[in-house]
Amino acid sequence: MKITVDIDCTPEEARHFLGLPDVKPMQDAMMREIQDRMHANLQAMDPETMLKTWLPAGLQGMEQMQKMFWSQMASALGQEGRK
Repeated sequence: MKITVDIDCTPEEARHFLGLPDVKPMQDAMMREIQDRMHANLQAMDPETMLKTWLPAGLQGMEQMQKMFWSQMASALGQEGRK
């Protein structure tokens, strides 16, 4: 035997009937908070600001890598010259 019951109600009525809390105010507050944070972070995503932040570190890293390559080549050439 199979019994089917269709209930037509709104989400608010179903939450009230099942005793579930209404989380809409909390969701609205969280969405406002997320929106504010994203808006603040978008200002940091300005291309000029990003270049000012990343470029010095990138150039310093490139210089260090170049020095490492030169020292490796110099040591490799120094060892080959001794053979």
